[in-house]
Amino acid sequence: MQLIGASIPRFEDDALLRGQGRFVADLVPPRLAYAVFVRSPVARARLLSVDTVAAEKQPQVLGVFTAQSINLDKALSVNNAFAELHSFDCPLLAKDRLSAVGEAIALVVAESLAAAIDASELVTFEYEADETAYCTAADAERGDALLAGWSDNQAFCQRVTSGDPAAAFERAAHIVDVSIAMPRVAPLPLETRGTLAAWSADTGQLTVWTGVQTPHRARADLARILEIEPERIRVINPDVGGAFGGKASIYPEDVLIAAASMRLSRPIRWIASRNEDLTTASHGRGASLRAQAAVDVQGHLLAVRGDFAFPLGCWATYSAAVPAINTLRMLPGPYRIADLDATAKGFITNTAAVGIYRGAGRPDATLVMEQLMDRAAVATGLDPAEIRRKNLLVPEVLPFETATGQRLDSGDYLQLLEVALDRSNYAGLRRQQTERRKHGEIVGVGLCLYVEPCGKGAEYVRMVAQPDGQFLVACGTSSQGQGHRTALAQIAAATLGVNIGRIIIAEGDTRIIANGVGALASRSIAIGGSAVKLAAEQMRARLNGAIQPPATPVEIDIAYAAPHEAWSSGCAVACVAIDADTGTLHIERLVWVDDAGVIVNPLLAEGQLLGGLAQGLGQVLCERVHYDESGQLLTGSLMDYAVLRADQMPRVELHSIVTQTDANALGAKGVGESGCIVAPSLILSAAIDALSPFGVTQLSMPLTSETLWTALQTAARGTRAC
Repeated sequence: MQLIGASIPRFEDDALLRGQGRFVADLVPPRLAYAVFVRSPVARARLLSVDTVAAEKQPQVLGVFTAQSINLDKALSVNNAFAELHSFDCPLLAKDRLSAVGEAIALVVAESLAAAIDASELVTFEYEADETAYCTAADAERGDALLAGWSDNQAFCQRVTSGDPAAAFERAAHIVDVSIAMPRVAPLPLETRGTLAAWSADTGQLTVWTGVQTPHRARADLARILEIEPERIRVINPDVGGAFGGKASIYPEDVLIAAASMRLSRPIRWIASRNEDLTTASHGRGASLRAQAAVDVQGHLLAVRGDFAFPLGCWATYSAAVPAINTLRMLPGPYRIADLDATAKGFITNTAAVGIYRGAGRPDATLVMEQLMDRAAVATGLDPAEIRRKNLLVPEVLPFETATGQRLDSGDYLQLLEVALDRSNYAGLRRQQTERRKHGEIVGVGLCLYVEPCGKGAEYVRMVAQPDGQFLVACGTSSQGQGHRTALAQIAAATLGVNIGRIIIAEGDTRIIANGVGALASRSIAIGGSAVKLAAEQMRARLNGAIQPPATPVEIDIAYAAPHEAWSSGCAVACVAIDADTGTLHIERLVWVDDAGVIVNPLLAEGQLLGGLAQGLGQVLCERVHYDESGQLLTGSLMDYAVLRADQMPRVELHSIVTQTDANALGAKGVGESGCIVAPSLILSAAIDALSPFGVTQLSMPLTSETLWTALQTAARGTRAC
């Protein structure tokens, strides 16, 4: 059968549906010990002392570790490739300062989980308030505070400029502006973080099972901090129940569990509770975005300028600067705008870390550009679709270097727009909107165009043709539920010309393949899949095209680096209605057209698109991590943190176009983050359009019923006052 483009059901699902999945919490090696962390109850304080004597005397307790006794001085690594981050002084265990609620102060290890919990409650510590540290959690939630800036708390500043934006604003017929506060959200994978580490004193080998998206980077970090050779560390991904950027790199807990295992010569396992994960795992979004656009009388955008601020939390994840840098480099989206001036700053805050989360800066940039387009449409009297049509890049100019120096490799943005308008009957929706408003209905139509960078850098593959007729394909990617075993097997089998049942895919194990990058930024199929394709081509050549099993194993090793970065794109139209009495928003219609290049498995691609969309809708409709003035987390459980419900997920009409790319050997572009990019901008656009007759031009996310009802009431009072 034709394997590339076939909707083959996931090979991974059989074991999971039978309850035979093996997650970290399912692993119970002999002599397993259990770990519990003692955590800070306050956001800002000086830590005066920690007393572990009572805890250490408890039955079954194997060890209690503090910063002084664990004695690990090296910090987790941070990627400075994009922006020079000022160092964060935040040790793996709190030493003399408490910087966020939930920061780990001590680690208790015992023979049973119950004993570890009981002993952890006997660890006591003294602290005193410290109002001088960083900004408060509540400040971090208020966009104005971040944009005003605290020089002492600024961790990085990045600026991009192009052309002469000042001159463009001087000659503009209209200047429109937007101010957007992105709600901080939790990645919230179904499986919380967890780590099992086992040190063998006999062999001098450390094995770590964890859900990290980057096993080889994790091995390197563990080796550096624990001061042992990387060859003596094996990092394994068992089954992983979701990640979404929240497991992009290792955490302090992962290092501490490994260190404790080495000290005690016991396998030790730690599984975060849901509250622990919401409190201490990295969050996403949270940026404060301000931008302006200069517009001429015909509706062409002449220039864009922006000022963006990003909270980073009390410690820097490996990719702490990536959301900010992605926001900058994605400007000005699919539009032809040559003059631009934008600055992104990152600030240390007394909260949990803020890192990459599905989309990582892409939703931010899309919101800025699409809101500017909507404002420009109002200012010029043009339809929102028409003003986008006027400003879109045309296929003939691609590949195109943007004002921020990015290479848009391929796409047909005008076709995306026209297909979305046609499939949604956009003109009909506008006519219906006019009629429904006459009857008092609050109805809005939203539009969103986006581009998405995906597939950059290198990936590694080892392919072995075995005498039993099977082909082992070990790839440096890792899987957290995306279906890589299926898609990569399709690529390998199609290229080799063999039955797919002869392909064995192995990922997420640093012993099986020596090097790898992992699963990040919609790169797994574009880069990992391309590496598999090239390995299969070389293997077929080595075997002279024969598909008969070799007498002895034949091995191919590939280090594939993409020549360019692929950019996927899409366009969506939505119609929403808002209940005047309750403020409840209903998505009545959602039509989405995407371009992801070569699709290996449409079934998997659809799952990725809809999964991303659900998370994007959660951000715009209901999700928000909220702290009070003192830095206490108020959304530490699923009773308080509002995840999108099934009845809030609309029926989605998906359509696709395909444009070819030379950005990688497979011709694939990413789909995994597209839904998180399109949903916030699309629904915010539709909601503001719905409330525009009441004079509403701006709304705060999430668009809860309270937010929308309050906006309506405020608008009504303003009308009466006039």
